[in-house]
Amino acid sequence: MREEHEIELKEFQKDYLARITSKYDLPDMGKAIRCLIDYAIEMEDHEVEIFKLERCHSCD
Repeated sequence: MREEHEIELKEFQKDYLARITSKYDLPDMGKAIRCLIDYAIEMEDHEVEIFKLERCHSCD
C-alpha cells in the first residue's frame, strides 16, 4: 500500500528526476524515487557507499 509523502528537493534534483522519468517512460517522479529506494535496499552491501559518503552538489 502506498502513502503520499512530501519531500524537499533542490531544483537540480527535481530536474534530474524529471529527466529520468521521461527517459525511462515512468508514470511519475514518485516511481523514479521508489526505484532508487528499491535499488538502495537491494544493494545493502553497498549501504555505506550510498549513504555515508557526503555528497553536496549545492554547498557554498
